[in-house]
Amino acid sequence: MCYTSPMIHIIGLGPGDSGLITRRAWELITQASEIWVRTREHPAIPDIARHTLVHSYDHLYETHDDFDAVYAAIAEDVAARGRERDVIYAVPGDPAVAERTPWLIRQRADALGVPVTLHSSVSFLEPSFAALGADPIRGLQIIDAQRLAEMHHPPGSLGLDLLVPQLYSRLLAGDVKLVLMNAYPDDHEVTLISGAGAANLHLRALPLYELDRRHDLDDMTTLWVPALPHAATYEDLQEIIAHLRAPDGCPWDRKQTHQTLRPYLLEETYEVLDALDREDPDALKEELGDLLIQVALHVQIATEEGEFKLIDVIHHVVDKLIRRHPHVFGDVNVQDAEEVARNWEAIKQRERDENGEREQKKTLLDGVPAALPALSRAQTYVARLARVGYPLPESANWSEEELGWALLRLAEQAEASGVDAEAALRGVTRRLREMLVALEKEARNRGEDFLRLPDEEKRRRWEARMKELHIA
Repeated sequence: MCYTSPMIHIIGLGPGDSGLITRRAWELITQASEIWVRTREHPAIPDIARHTLVHSYDHLYETHDDFDAVYAAIAEDVAARGRERDVIYAVPGDPAVAERTPWLIRQRADALGVPVTLHSSVSFLEPSFAALGADPIRGLQIIDAQRLAEMHHPPGSLGLDLLVPQLYSRLLAGDVKLVLMNAYPDDHEVTLISGAGAANLHLRALPLYELDRRHDLDDMTTLWVPALPHAATYEDLQEIIAHLRAPDGCPWDRKQTHQTLRPYLLEETYEVLDALDREDPDALKEELGDLLIQVALHVQIATEEGEFKLIDVIHHVVDKLIRRHPHVFGDVNVQDAEEVARNWEAIKQRERDENGEREQKKTLLDGVPAALPALSRAQTYVARLARVGYPLPESANWSEEELGWALLRLAEQAEASGVDAEAALRGVTRRLREMLVALEKEARNRGEDFLRLPDEEKRRRWEARMKELHIA
């Protein structure tokens, strides 16, 4: 006697009418006494129900808090049923495209030793392309509407077309719209595709800002967001820079190095600051673009020299931002911005300790660029030292203009005295750094960590040190 173990068959119902269901899937449906579907919200369900008993998991959407919980419950139930008998589970479209439950079922079934077969079908993609008259050969991005709505900026490249399936409600459309408008123009023309693959197919073109004004959105609605015009993405900029550096590119760009570009980087940075001072958004837009050219040039040079690539730069900064914002991306609670700043410095110190950098970076003031103008460097020093007990004067509540005039008077005094104000301030900040190094060394000799002493004790030691050096 031959015994066949139970198996789970996961099939796709196609994107619309039952005529798009594959022959193999239809055979499984019509030969079964019952099937399980993720949802009854599909045009083919009435035809299927005439041939077999249809059970759905629609009720789980009402009893669970989020989609992850719904999908996990479906996977658990289907896998458990598969231990006892053959199970046919059906989802809209193709089970391997934009469907989460088939993969969860496979994982759970594998753990239970239940075999699973996925039967390919027609997805929502093919009829969507046909309806749009679009060919995805040049590149395409796909992201589920719910996942996109949970973001703050659209992923991927704005230079590629984007498909957003399952835009099922106005509320969801509103969230998706806000995310997309963080990158795309508000009036960027998008297209809503309803009933792709069904007899009631309908396309509606509209500006992005009107996306959540439609009342006819449902599970069969897909959003088409065409790519922005050429040269509108960072990838386009990096391609241009790489071309300029190529043998058939620009002689000037080809001869540049990290060091030869240094003055241009500094110049562009100051021009950005000038645009900020003038509160001129058009100039700021232009100057930030020029600064971005410098970034792209340095990245391309580093890529050619085997130092690092753009992906390394992005990975580093993304990882750092997440790691240093545990109050946003973790479970740390903070009361105010000052506590955020203290946590930031503490996290930086832990990173240095973990990387074995304690000996190389001994003070809180390490990492402040030596090339900063003396005044900027001094204010950065003071801001950092204030976190470790450095005594600051009581606020005089000076306005920006009053402080500016006071600094001008000091510059006048420097000129009248024949003193280089820049050099004078650099000398004092250098002395300030030496004071911190001395305090930290004394603490280490006592088996202490100066940065971790109580604030009052740090302040006392600062004042004592300054008194010894006759600093007012």
